[in-house]
Amino acid sequence: MQDASKAKAARTLDVEDLTVRYGTSTAVDGVTLAIEPGEVVALLGPSGCGKTTLLRVIAGFVRQAAGRVRVDGTVIDHLPPNQRNIGIVFQNYALFPHMTVAENVAYGLRARGIGGPEVAARVSRFLEIVQLGGFKERLPRQLSGGQQQRVAIARALAVEPQILLLDEPFAALDRNLRLDMQIEVKRLQRTLGLTTILVTHDQDEAMSVADRIAVMNKGKVEQFDSPVAIYDRPQTLFVNGFIGTTNLMPGRITSLQDGTATVSLDAGASLLLPAPQGLGAGQPILLSVRPEQLALSSAAGPEAWKVDPGLSLPIGAQLVHEARTADGAALKIVEPRRPTGAEPGRIYCTLTADARPSLFPRPA
Repeated sequence: MQDASKAKAARTLDVEDLTVRYGTSTAVDGVTLAIEPGEVVALLGPSGCGKTTLLRVIAGFVRQAAGRVRVDGTVIDHLPPNQRNIGIVFQNYALFPHMTVAENVAYGLRARGIGGPEVAARVSRFLEIVQLGGFKERLPRQLSGGQQQRVAIARALAVEPQILLLDEPFAALDRNLRLDMQIEVKRLQRTLGLTTILVTHDQDEAMSVADRIAVMNKGKVEQFDSPVAIYDRPQTLFVNGFIGTTNLMPGRITSLQDGTATVSLDAGASLLLPAPQGLGAGQPILLSVRPEQLALSSAAGPEAWKVDPGLSLPIGAQLVHEARTADGAALKIVEPRRPTGAEPGRIYCTLTADARPSLFPRPA
């Protein structure tokens, strides 16, 4: 939890019905987001979905065709980037190669007309915060990728921004260093109480760093929710498929009664599930079930379907099974790895007791 002073210093950020067009192409289509003080929000989606364009509108680098951006209720659309008091860290860090670390961090301060002892004090303070206090006189080429990223973060923080924007800042780092820097940025954000927006195409990054995630597709936000809700309760088939791994099984709702739907799967099972909103009896559906929500069994039954087991891959403490249903659907099933190995005769598949699969209308 943030202390009261940090919570008070943090800013709200509201994006209201924002639209950006390039010629006849719409890059951002009527996006509305209300971001709370001190919150980390991830803009997540595939390449070309509009997430970076949205970030650049907030920063002031791109002008929108319609809509508003507000910080603490005040419209900032008319302000140039250097007057918005927004810090931004780019994917390529954008450090000046001929400047020392200290000069790079001081650049934004001097561009804002700040000079004298205050510049030196802020440079020292924020280099200490990112744990680079002894690197002031080094040039960027003398730093590792992670150290260069910390310099870029210190430069963004030194101007004491109201909002911090991170544009794919971890993409160029290897896996282990990326995780270390995700933890570091989260720590800094919490320490300083900054309202932060992170653009990423990496779902694991968004799930681990963000308080809420806006999943974007073709310029629109399909769902804006907590990481747990995005994973467990996806609202659209796109969100369901983009976040995590899932199995899609075709079927049909055969009846609805007392809040319960009877779902007949093409694979041969009949399941009783909570009745979904907006779907009626007789409607073709896709049942989405995560690999960890399935289990292999040797017992037949109305809620089990026969599968043809394929490869089983040990991945750490888990065993990932490949299987195929009678109707040809491919399944992935994840179970804890047992020291005794695979059990013979497990040719049926069932939902686990705590499974909460999702139902979607089957596309035409």
